[in-house]
Amino acid sequence: MPKNSKIENRGGAIIIILVALLAVMKVVNSKLEEKIANANYKHVSYSSWYNAKSIKQILKENQRDYLESLRGTGLVAEDKMEQLDFRIHMTEDLIRKYDEEKTEILLGSDNIPRASWSQDLDGEMGQIVGLRTWEDIGLANRKLVSQIDIGILFLQIGILFGVLGLIIDENRRMQEVFTAFMVGVAFIGLGVCFYGYFTILY
Repeated sequence: MPKNSKIENRGGAIIIILVALLAVMKVVNSKLEEKIANANYKHVSYSSWYNAKSIKQILKENQRDYLESLRGTGLVAEDKMEQLDFRIHMTEDLIRKYDEEKTEILLGSDNIPRASWSQDLDGEMGQIVGLRTWEDIGLANRKLVSQIDIGILFLQIGILFGVLGLIIDENRRMQEVFTAFMVGVAFIGLGVCFYGYFTILY
């Protein structure tokens, strides 16, 4: 078999492998983009949840301040003072409860003591992932997608070098050069992808 044919066969086989790897990388990117979309949705949902708790807390703080100012005016009859104090106490308990729930929504159940769990999710305690965690998940996956995109670009360039090597069938030296470029660039692309995966997710 002529040397040119061997180079072409080897180059063609490498191109097929690179195309398969390219397809795998694109599938991985697609899955990561789904995770990003889910993390963004959860982040928005948790943000709204957190803000709703903040509004409720502010309303209760205003109510407490009003009750305390009412208590200080001397306009409340003595026989009603105990009832007023009870309402102030109940309002302060709700303020503390909303504050604890906000903390759990912000940080997640795993990042606070079990005794501090105060917010359920679908009726179960300790299931809150946390607003900051969803933000970190989205950010990490976005970085990884960007890294894999760079790797995909290198793989595509590598395939282009391989195709050029197949086209130039009358110049064995150039075929060898383009084949070497294809392999080198492909390794760089794979290295970028794996480096991003292991450094960002681990």
